[in-house]
Amino acid sequence: MPCAGIEYGESYELPGPLKQAEIVRVHSPMGRTSRQRSRKRSTLAGRAIAASTALILGAGGLTMANFYASAGEESGSPPAGQGWDSGQRMSTIDCPDVSQVLQNVPEGARAAVDRELAALDTQITQAYEQFAQGQQDVLGPLEEQRRGTLAAISGAIQEAGGQPPEGLDSHAPCTLRADDSQPQQPPQSGSPAPGEEPGQGGDAGQDGGQGEDPGQGEDGGQDQGNGGQAGNGPSPDDFVPIEDVEPNVSKVRNKRGASRGSFETKCGTNANGKFNPDNVIVAPGVSNGAHHMHDYVGNQATDAFSSDEDLANGDTTCRNRRDKSTYYWPVLRIQNGQDEDDAQADGGGNDKNVGEIQTPDQVTLKFVGSPTGRVVAMPRFLRIITGDAKAFTNGNGNANASWSCTGFENRQLKDKYPLCPEGSKVVRTFKFQSCWDGQNIDSANHRTHVAFADANGRCPSGFRAIPQLVQRIVYDVPPEPNFAVDSFPEQLHKPVTDHGDFINVFDDREMRRLVNCINRGARCR
Repeated sequence: MPCAGIEYGESYELPGPLKQAEIVRVHSPMGRTSRQRSRKRSTLAGRAIAASTALILGAGGLTMANFYASAGEESGSPPAGQGWDSGQRMSTIDCPDVSQVLQNVPEGARAAVDRELAALDTQITQAYEQFAQGQQDVLGPLEEQRRGTLAAISGAIQEAGGQPPEGLDSHAPCTLRADDSQPQQPPQSGSPAPGEEPGQGGDAGQDGGQGEDPGQGEDGGQDQGNGGQAGNGPSPDDFVPIEDVEPNVSKVRNKRGASRGSFETKCGTNANGKFNPDNVIVAPGVSNGAHHMHDYVGNQATDAFSSDEDLANGDTTCRNRRDKSTYYWPVLRIQNGQDEDDAQADGGGNDKNVGEIQTPDQVTLKFVGSPTGRVVAMPRFLRIITGDAKAFTNGNGNANASWSCTGFENRQLKDKYPLCPEGSKVVRTFKFQSCWDGQNIDSANHRTHVAFADANGRCPSGFRAIPQLVQRIVYDVPPEPNFAVDSFPEQLHKPVTDHGDFINVFDDREMRRLVNCINRGARCR
């Protein structure tokens, strides 16, 4: 149960930092993981995973230890046997997120620009795969690809009568970066040089090479490279016992005239297994635009190619048949050495997302009001993205991850996964933007048409308060550091990359009922 005094609608602050679409139904409920099944794997399975990971990470079992460079290096990779600088080991590829600078794209160019942005993501994914396989020069060819795609973006904007952002071409170069959550250190005297067999001392379990069984026996999931069953995370440092976290939730006080009501819609837990690796908001018309698998509840017609008309005519899992909204988020997997049915499919194993997909125990979808006044109706087909799937490389500017455990929800984590005590379950909470610009159902970067209220609950100038979607997802997973959300492969399955997506397809009359309920302080469903 939630911690005493904490309600789903409360605000709080966190500390610190093209083929034809198919809806992928990767397995039946019988293929889902139970708490008991997730606890163990055989030694044989562990060794098999370790062997396959070694092959993925480089010919002859070489690990990512071949790649060392200074954190500020702009291009290329260091010569073999060199590159130790500041004691950091390069773990992934860091590219500027071009979507964040595209705020004034003409309507006529948006479809073309979204396709090119999706192409940039694919280029990074392919370069990361080459990097993980041991290729030395990945940044140079990647930069060349990106320059061509950025030129195509500029051309599309100009053809539609717009002006591309100044200096867009400067976003072409990428760098290598370390996983700052893991302690890194150069080889000590007597340690193998980069490129030789792993096992460099230091913190056991971070860099692989743990002796007889890199798969780590029954616990599984922490092999070579950057950790995780596919070698790209999560690492043990991405987890923390929830009891070690200090309470950090602060509630915004309701002002006079606040809209104190709530409206709950029940749309199930995706027990029917609707998944795909598309993102119709960010990459419409592009198959596998997300490069990770999403859970879907609500609208069942949602894929990369869904039009507003398709969504309006789609079926829904929501009990309230007047709610055909689309609710989706990255799946959560247990990396226990077991393969899911998408182990060799896009969005799954092809994009280094491995392990058994977990069906949530519970999904709560609740709309709440504003602490400063009344809310107005959302326009139909309004799109909202909360959080940032690329927050590990982008930074926390748009991050909005909230991880906790049942019974401890006054303690929220942004950049760590929680390890919950016995009897407690993992909780993901998404609090969506609650302010709308009053005009647009989307924007060029899919962000600037909506905004968060400030610390006092007020919307920015020119924005109106709308019902805030609060999405709470509960999982019964073992208290072990081997679960993670799906991510772009280069994001290393970091918890800070968690995000949620919503398209409002409420019937207009039902949306008015929702708003009236919230504004008069009632609790409705």
